[in-house]
Amino acid sequence: MTAIALPILFPFLLILVFIAVKSNRTAQLIAVVGTAVLVVISIYLFFEVQKYGILTLDMGGWKSPMAITLVVDYLSVLMLIVSSLIVFALSIYAIYFMPGQHKSTRFYVFFFALIMGVNGAFITGDVFNLYVWFEVILISSFVLIIIGNSKEQLEGGIKYMALNLIGSLLFLAGLGLLYGKTGTLNMAHLAQILRAEEQSILINSSTALFFIAFGIKAAVFPLFFWLPASYHTPNITISALFAGLLTKVGVYALIRFFTLFFVQDQAFWLNMLLVVAGFTMVVGGMAASAHYDVRRILSYHIISQIGYMIMGLAIFTPLAIAGAIFFMIHNMIAKTNTFLIAGMINKIKGTFYLKDIGGLLSQSPLLAVLFIIPAFALVGVPPLSGFFAKFILVKAGIESKDYIIVAVAVLTAMLTLYSMIKIWNEAFLKESPTTELAKSEEVKLRFGHFLPSIILGIASVLLGLFAATIFEFATRAANQLIEPAAYINSVLNHTMP
Repeated sequence: MTAIALPILFPFLLILVFIAVKSNRTAQLIAVVGTAVLVVISIYLFFEVQKYGILTLDMGGWKSPMAITLVVDYLSVLMLIVSSLIVFALSIYAIYFMPGQHKSTRFYVFFFALIMGVNGAFITGDVFNLYVWFEVILISSFVLIIIGNSKEQLEGGIKYMALNLIGSLLFLAGLGLLYGKTGTLNMAHLAQILRAEEQSILINSSTALFFIAFGIKAAVFPLFFWLPASYHTPNITISALFAGLLTKVGVYALIRFFTLFFVQDQAFWLNMLLVVAGFTMVVGGMAASAHYDVRRILSYHIISQIGYMIMGLAIFTPLAIAGAIFFMIHNMIAKTNTFLIAGMINKIKGTFYLKDIGGLLSQSPLLAVLFIIPAFALVGVPPLSGFFAKFILVKAGIESKDYIIVAVAVLTAMLTLYSMIKIWNEAFLKESPTTELAKSEEVKLRFGHFLPSIILGIASVLLGLFAATIFEFATRAANQLIEPAAYINSVLNHTMP
C-alpha cells in the first residue's frame, strides 16, 4: 500500500535531484526518464485498483479520520495515468522548445513541483491537504509563468496569481467553516456526517465558498477571466502543461466534492451547475471565434470545453458522470496536443498570429496531419475520442430531459468547428506570406519536435478505437462517486470492497 504515496514522493525526490544537478543535458534526460517512471507508477496503481478496489494509506502513524489519508479509486487513478502521459510528452517537448535561458534546472524543479501538486490533489483524502496541494500548484505555476521575466509574462503572472489567490482564500474560509460545523476534514468522514445531515442551510455557506473557489480554479463562467489573460504569455511548453492539467484539477475537485459530501439542497446546486456549464460553453466558444492568435483561441476553448465536464456533473446520473470523466480524459490529451502544435507552428513561422502564417500544408504535411487529429477530436468527429465523449454527454442530457443544455452543447461544438477551420484555413491552406522577414524566420523541424504530438495523437486515436473499454472504467469511477459507501468503508474501516 505504500506505493500509493509514489505519485507524490517520486516527484519530490526528483526535485531534490534537480536542485543538485547543474548540467542541462543531464536534467533533460532525468526529466524524460522520471516522467516515464510516473507513467509506470500510474499504470501499476491502476492494476492494483482493479485487483483490490479502492486503495488507502494513512500517513503519520494515525488512523483515519485523524491521519493524513491518501486514497486511490478509479477516478484518481485515471487522472494519474492521463496526467503522467501528458507530462512525459512535455518533458520531451521541453528539450526542443524551451529557449536557451530557460534550459536550467530551476525549470525542472518547478515543473516537477507542479506535477507533485497535481498528483497530490488527485489522491488526497483530506480537504485541508487538498488546499495544501492547490497552493503547491499555485506557487509552482506562478514561477513557471514568469520564467523569462518579460513584461508580458509578469503581467500575465500577476493576473493569474491575483484571482487564484482569491480562490485560495475562499477555499481556506470554506474549509474553516466546514471544520467548525463538522469537526473533521477527512473526506470520507465528511461524507458519513453530511449525508445524514438534513438541515442543508447549515452547510450551504461552505458549499458556496467551495463552489466559487473551485469555479475559479476550473475557469468556469463568470470566473474565467484570468485564464485567457495569462495562458498565452509563458513559453508554449508551459502553456501546454497548464492547458492539460490545471483547470482539470478544479473540475476534479468539483466532481469529488459534489458527489461525495455536498449532497444537501442538491436540486439547487445542480441547477446552478447546469446554468454555469451552459454559459461556460457558449462564452468560451464565442470568444475563441473572435481571435486570430492561436494561443488565445486555444485558451478560450479550454474554457468552453470545461463547460462539457460541468454539464456531466450537473446532470448527475451515472451515465452523465461517466461522460464527464471520459470527456476530461479526452480533453486533457487533445487540448495539450493543440498547444504543442501551436508551438511547432510558431517554431516554423516565428509567430502565433494566423494572419502572418500560411502554406504549412505543403511545407509540413506531417504537422497538418498532427493538427487534424486533436482538432477533429475536440470538435467531436468520429471515430476520435471527442465524438464518444460528447455522444455520452448528449445521450445523458436527452435521457434526463435537459434539452436546453444538450442544444447548447451542440452549438458549442459548431463554434469549436468554426475555430478549428479558421486555424486550418489560415495556417495550412492559404499561401505563405512572401515577405523576406517571414522567409528568414521559417525553420525545419526534426522528428524529435514532432514526437510528443505523435504520442498524444496516438493516444487520442486509441481513446476512440477503444472507447468502450475507456467508458467501462469511467462508468466504474462514476458508480464509485455516486454510491460512495465503498469509498467511506475503505477509508474509515480499511476494508476492501
